[in-house]
Amino acid sequence: MGTRDGMWNMEGGMWGGPAIVAGTRRPCYSRSMGFPKYTILALALAAGAVATLAAQQEPTFRSAVRTVPVYATVTDSEGRLVPGLTKQDFEIFDNKRPEALTLFSNEVQPITAVVLLDTSGSMTNYIDFVKQACEQFLVRMLPKDRVMLGDFNDKIQFVTPLSSDRDELVASLQRIDYGYPTHLYDAIDRGVTELHGIQGRRVIVIFTDGEDEGSKLRFDPVLDRVMNEGDMVYGIGLHTRYFNGQRWEEGIPDRVLKRLAEQTGGGYFELKKTDDLNSTFTRVEQELHSQYVLGFAPPELDGKPHLIDVNVKGAGMKARARKSYVATPEKLGEKTDK
Repeated sequence: MGTRDGMWNMEGGMWGGPAIVAGTRRPCYSRSMGFPKYTILALALAAGAVATLAAQQEPTFRSAVRTVPVYATVTDSEGRLVPGLTKQDFEIFDNKRPEALTLFSNEVQPITAVVLLDTSGSMTNYIDFVKQACEQFLVRMLPKDRVMLGDFNDKIQFVTPLSSDRDELVASLQRIDYGYPTHLYDAIDRGVTELHGIQGRRVIVIFTDGEDEGSKLRFDPVLDRVMNEGDMVYGIGLHTRYFNGQRWEEGIPDRVLKRLAEQTGGGYFELKKTDDLNSTFTRVEQELHSQYVLGFAPPELDGKPHLIDVNVKGAGMKARARKSYVATPEKLGEKTDK
């Protein structure tokens, strides 16, 4: 089977890449010695990153020099993440013209994320599964990550503010509500609104089984807004089977999720009930915390969309990053002088 960039096959690993070890049991949590729930798992997952996070300061964008921030995930020819690259390993192009990198970091960076769960009618028999999947994402947060948790159906609601408290976020899954139509595009647009103005890496994580149904907004304007804001989209496509009142139907994840992920430099994963959630979300979190921070000064502020290409010089390596930006001052970050 040919390679499908950014798509993860839970039965066989990255398309065309190495297989994932299946059958892993869900993590066990301990309250021994007074540790709160999930602490032991979080320490094990983050042991190699916490010291770096404590010592480093997240790049911000606040000086007089306008900077286009680009977050890049680099994989090798077998789909494995590539750590430890340097500034000299990257080339970046604005409308096919090479630009000098004015910002670079290869350190672990925290994320700010809006996580939205599809709770429409087709998810009725799968809501426990999607909650388990979301829990696996939440317990892998690093200490400085922040998440806002919500759900969408014919309405969109948030059950938490931005929080770094894993226990609180997991407990809030019990407050997830139900509805019928799938207002997917409206939900993504609302996620952009909630993240607007926040510095650093902004991520929208969507768990859904189907296509948009009933949104007030159309896809293209939503895509444009996500691109203009510089947010990343991670789509978790769920395969479901449900009875619509007359016959059984298969829930097929909306293919626009993959397009959104590709255009914004995020990722797209598909899940079945038989898949190993531990392996899936370990991979998702590894990606989110292994991205390179790149930045360049825009050649001109002409108010127009500009294409971005990121090239990695090493053989067989490729970068996944946002595809464009709009060259207006209010859409660009500003780099702190160091």
